[in-house]
Amino acid sequence: MDLIIRNARLFDGSGGPSTIADVAVRSGTIAAIGNSLAETGVREVDADGLCLMPGIIDSHTHYDAQISWDPTLAPSSSLGVTSVVIGNCGFTIAPCRADDRELIMRNLTQVEGMSIDVLRQGINWNFESFPDYLEALAGGGMMVNVAAFMGHSSIRSYVMGADAVSRPANSNELAQMCRIVEQGMAAGAIGFASSTAPQHNGHGGSPMPSRLADDLELEELVSAMGKGGQGLFMLTKGGQTSIAFLEKLAAKSQRPVLIAALLHNSTKPDATFNDLAAIGEARARGHELWGQISCCPLTNDFTFKSAYPLEGLDAWKPAMQVEGDALKILLMDDGFRARVKDELAMPVGVRLFNNEWDKLELIEASLAANRGLEGKTVDRLAADAGREPLDWILDFAVSEDLESLFTAVLLNSDETAVGRMIRDPNALVSLSDAGAHLTFFCDAGFGLHLMGHWSRDLGVLSLEQAVHELTAKPAAIYRIPNRGRIGVGYHADLLLFDAATVARGPKRRVHDLPGGAPRLTTDAVGIHGTWVNGVQIADQNGLTDGAGLPGQLLREFEN
Repeated sequence: MDLIIRNARLFDGSGGPSTIADVAVRSGTIAAIGNSLAETGVREVDADGLCLMPGIIDSHTHYDAQISWDPTLAPSSSLGVTSVVIGNCGFTIAPCRADDRELIMRNLTQVEGMSIDVLRQGINWNFESFPDYLEALAGGGMMVNVAAFMGHSSIRSYVMGADAVSRPANSNELAQMCRIVEQGMAAGAIGFASSTAPQHNGHGGSPMPSRLADDLELEELVSAMGKGGQGLFMLTKGGQTSIAFLEKLAAKSQRPVLIAALLHNSTKPDATFNDLAAIGEARARGHELWGQISCCPLTNDFTFKSAYPLEGLDAWKPAMQVEGDALKILLMDDGFRARVKDELAMPVGVRLFNNEWDKLELIEASLAANRGLEGKTVDRLAADAGREPLDWILDFAVSEDLESLFTAVLLNSDETAVGRMIRDPNALVSLSDAGAHLTFFCDAGFGLHLMGHWSRDLGVLSLEQAVHELTAKPAAIYRIPNRGRIGVGYHADLLLFDAATVARGPKRRVHDLPGGAPRLTTDAVGIHGTWVNGVQIADQNGLTDGAGLPGQLLREFEN
């Protein structure tokens, strides 16, 4: 045997009771499971009662660009994740013509909070079509396993050019897009992803191209995806997209539909639960829908150079079209402020920022004279100054040349509600967004947070249930064969951890992107080993030296 892990408390991913067992690995797959296995291994690990589970499957990431320069897919690979799905929300970098690369990167800069300089330096544009992109991924290697969605916005831009952000597709354009989707599925895509969410804006505040699609376009593209009897449709849903319509897509295509991002909004406390109930009713009718939820509070670090929490507001669009002094002049304009205040006062479904100034805090002032204000919420700071909160924060930001750093708790702040969502049978815990929003937040350790905070500390799930939620359940939903379980014949994607300490560490800022640009990261707590296809990539100190790139590009899926 290549590897034997002995005396582990085995959580096999099924959700059933854990047991004490040895696990033997040969040629990247699990060869034997039992008590006191007689075989010997080239390498043996005495778990001494530590917990052994399948590696975490992170089904909602945005590593499409980062994998070009970082095949380790940091930080996910150091946080117990052994498989990721990229291309979510349809924000991909393929297909892409050479002349469109700058626009694609500028769109990612806006919608996914990425640095344009990082993207320019980091992306290796050694592809044009989506099949070319998959070949480039396979040739470059990866530390963890990767499956890829085709992205609606990229396909739209490829076919429609500048018109992709202004109108629905005509019949000829739609036929071209359908052919691209069919070719992508034949090349090994896991499915097709899109977004109708109002906060998803590209360069200059223009909507991401997928938001201009009409219902017919979505129906035809999802049907093209499912033509061969495989694939999943993933959508980040805007308020105008109903669960009933998504059920119609599932019924017509006979394929599963994944619906994001179902996050709890304290100002509309029943909205997410109504969606989950509607998803459950659709499933009872035989149409497979799932709601993607998060087990993390949605926080966002930002400056007013790019105030992501406000960018879903129509009134904020002008601020996304200017920068520098022009932006500061706009932020001081009384008419602009009045329009933003009026829109914030309007009742809506779910949006990122809901006028809850008590959930927005100053964390770094750029001027020494203002450092004493750090750690205070904006509602308190505004009240102390006798100002309205929006006026106070914009005045303050402009006075600091837009360098002030704020953090906002946007959604999922009610732990009772989030616990109820986690237990909902129609939900899948995911939404890490790893690889995107690099300076805003880092939820790549969501799986460790589920096991530590929600299972051990709060008891919302048993550890067996939490492991199942992160492993066998997504593997089954996404039709990923022979992963997500510890069983003979399964790929040896394994995570060894201490149940008493497992957690994600506090966020911290590092400067390891191309050109030394910053990002937020977090460290694993309680992890003792991670193996991908039988190769150890991490231990209690983080990524191991010499692990290589043992991950595989996942291109074959079950029906």
